[in-house]
Amino acid sequence: MLSKEEVLDIFRQSNALLEGHFRLTSGRHSNRYMQCAQVLQYPDQTAKLCKEIADTFREQQVDVVIGPAMGGIVVAYEVGSQLGVKTIFTERENGAMTLRRNFSIEPGQKVLVVEDVVTTGGSVVEVINVVKEKGGQVIGVGVLVDRSNGQVDFGVPTKAVLSMEVVSYEPEECPLCQQGLPVVKPGSRS
Repeated sequence: MLSKEEVLDIFRQSNALLEGHFRLTSGRHSNRYMQCAQVLQYPDQTAKLCKEIADTFREQQVDVVIGPAMGGIVVAYEVGSQLGVKTIFTERENGAMTLRRNFSIEPGQKVLVVEDVVTTGGSVVEVINVVKEKGGQVIGVGVLVDRSNGQVDFGVPTKAVLSMEVVSYEPEECPLCQQGLPVVKPGSRS
């Protein structure tokens, strides 16, 4: 198990923790942003972080690992690789999270949902719903970074490699906007 300081060092060394004025995927604004893609470009570091998730769920006899595009794809692949199981991802189609590319989940399969960063948990909940619609059994959720500091509850065992409290604001209440600081959207969705 990596210590919190070791995990933070991995994120610092890859310049994944940004400071400024950011619009998060959830639409909220924050003065800090975790750009996990900076870590995920290094396979050795990605393997170390994903091992924390894989080890947590190794005894659960996972059949499938799934993550949302874009952020969850690399995490899902590495966790699935370490568990030796099928790995797939969801994508948005007409605004709704769905399985495409002939990916499938069989009824009763044990499915681990993974993601790079969670703030409100919206994307993870959408993936959980897709799994349930297909008849899969969600046995857990694994995330690299939980920005809610454990406040989001998915109703299943959850493993966050790094849990941190990052203050975020609704845009109309954002003090950074009120100061006139330009907002940046560094993630994968515009």
